[in-house]
Amino acid sequence: MSVFKGSAVAIVTPFHEDTSVNYDAFADFIDYQIDNGTDCIVVCGTTGESATLSEKEHVEVCKWCIKYVNGRIPVVAGTGSNSTQTAIELSSEIGEARPDGLLVVTPYYNKCTQNGLYAHYKAVAECTDVPVIMYNVPSRTGCNIQPETAARIVKEIPGVVGIKEASGNISQIVKLMALTDGNIDLYSGNDDQVVPLLSMGGLGVISVVANVAPRAMHDMCYKFFEGDIAGAAKLQRDTNELCNNLFSEVNPIPVKKAVEFMGYQAGPLRMPLTEMEPAHAAALKKAMQDFGIL
Repeated sequence: MSVFKGSAVAIVTPFHEDTSVNYDAFADFIDYQIDNGTDCIVVCGTTGESATLSEKEHVEVCKWCIKYVNGRIPVVAGTGSNSTQTAIELSSEIGEARPDGLLVVTPYYNKCTQNGLYAHYKAVAECTDVPVIMYNVPSRTGCNIQPETAARIVKEIPGVVGIKEASGNISQIVKLMALTDGNIDLYSGNDDQVVPLLSMGGLGVISVVANVAPRAMHDMCYKFFEGDIAGAAKLQRDTNELCNNLFSEVNPIPVKKAVEFMGYQAGPLRMPLTEMEPAHAAALKKAMQDFGIL
């Protein structure tokens, strides 16, 4: 059985002005997501600013989120690191809180070999019985899981069940699905490529756009699942301008500004991320107005 199906929000982590975690605001925003069709919460991913959370904060935020959601929808916790040992420690400790899955990004900066990727995921999967989803985002990590490696991992390591694919390389993704005969839980990591990946047997998306348009991202997936391919494709096209503006600067700078525009408390960014440029913020606001969010 899959960890989740449909649209998972790569949720922002709200901060107070001193950049401590604002759990009250986090609770409000989780409730908004659940009430508006989001199928899964992905906590402490890139969008959740995991890179600037301390390990202690990382564990606390994930455990708090799992407890607060309380089984209403699945929760996937980001537990990746460029250090295999750190990924093991995070996965083991957070795994004790029983999330529905763990999202483990490829080791960044180190740029390990394909054999290194295999060894990394094997070590992480063996430290927990919680299903592991690989996360391939070479534009941020400098490390690409080749289709042959991803296929080998899911075939030989029982705890690894899926992949969040954000390479943007459709040909690579098609090859992966061919090599696995579709026996891998495939999730789009790019909001502008959801329908193409669903057509290859994908189960959904781990979405930044869902922070501000949860119903649209849910409906995009489920229209496809229910056979309304034209309806799903229309939503893919309709969200394109919104998506473009949510990535006009490095994620999660724009999406935290968008959440703020919606009236939710997102709080500041942790450095080295900085406030959104005014011109980009104005264009984002207009895109949200045109989409009917504001």
